[in-house]
Amino acid sequence: MAFAGKYELESQDNYEEFLEAIGLLNAKTDQKVVTEVVQDGNDFTWTQTIPNWTWSNEFTAGKQCELTTMTGKKFTATVTVEGSKMSIPFPQYHLTAEVIGDKLIVNCMTPGEKGVTFKRISKRI
Repeated sequence: MAFAGKYELESQDNYEEFLEAIGLLNAKTDQKVVTEVVQDGNDFTWTQTIPNWTWSNEFTAGKQCELTTMTGKKFTATVTVEGSKMSIPFPQYHLTAEVIGDKLIVNCMTPGEKGVTFKRISKRI
């Protein structure tokens, strides 16, 4: 159950640049972000909450499933989990997440020469 838990934003790098790269120009960047991961074997529910907004996905690692982007668009992908590392190929970026100690470290990389890498570190609460 490496991912299970509730995490609160501690720091982030390149978030505004990342939001611009994926077309979320008006998103608030100064909010308290809480990520909650419920894990039952290979079944996950991943939820992010800021005041007045919640984004959630349910998936089974290793199986193709329908997911939703932060903008509400549905897509199909296979989430992979190896040990304490997770990988999700979103349409506009690639997300990796890893638990190290009591930290959830998320990296999102947009493709291309001018790609943006966004990093968020959250502490277990």
